[in-house]
Amino acid sequence: MLTSQRKQHILSVLQRDGNVVAKSLSEELGLSEDTIRRDLRELAAEGLLQRVHGGALPVAAAEADFAGRQQLVPDEKIAIGRAAARLVKPGQVVFIDGGTTAVQLARHLPANLQATVVTHSPSVAVELASHASVEVVLVGGRLFRHSMVAVGSAAMAAIARIHADTYFMGVTGVHAEAGLTTGDLEEAEIKRALMASAAETVVLASSEKLGAASAWVVNPVTSAASLLVSPDAPARALAPLRQAGLTILRSDNNGA
Repeated sequence: MLTSQRKQHILSVLQRDGNVVAKSLSEELGLSEDTIRRDLRELAAEGLLQRVHGGALPVAAAEADFAGRQQLVPDEKIAIGRAAARLVKPGQVVFIDGGTTAVQLARHLPANLQATVVTHSPSVAVELASHASVEVVLVGGRLFRHSMVAVGSAAMAAIARIHADTYFMGVTGVHAEAGLTTGDLEEAEIKRALMASAAETVVLASSEKLGAASAWVVNPVTSAASLLVSPDAPARALAPLRQAGLTILRSDNNGA
């Protein structure tokens, strides 16, 4: 089998099964694991998959820049954002992450809501400018332009001094074994700090993030209280997350 044929087969298996196990694939094709691992390295270098111990997972499509992510499943993100907004109760202090779904959450908070929102996302803060009764605390630091969020030691120090009721978290990948992942080291550290400073974490995930993985692990999926997904989220992708112990919340087409 030619190298190009092997690689195409690997990508077909990844699309079909949601993962590739190097040992199983080597036995199936009658090739050494070294050959399969070399193919996986080359495919990962092309951005076509994410290597993990023993094989590979789908690469997270949500690693695109902020403008690019706005084009990914916008209807799902609106539904998830609207449903997440309904989880914010009067008087609470909540963390809202950066990202396009988080912007939808902010956009759908009730105009008369009295609460405090802490965010390291200028985009989220701007969305809340017209919410006169929402106290907005903007965490500062170095602007990570890819995701339009503040990162670095200043942001970490500010987050550590806050106790929030809920952290509404965005990630690029949610996988039962690979965990909650994102595409940048500093962003992963900020997300980990936000989780540690909140009583509970609700992960907001549109369908392209389910079963996918990025290079930087934030925490295991079980560290979150729940996962909020769209009504179109595939049951096959949710099953291993539910089996891992993660509570699944589904928005409906009206955001309920």
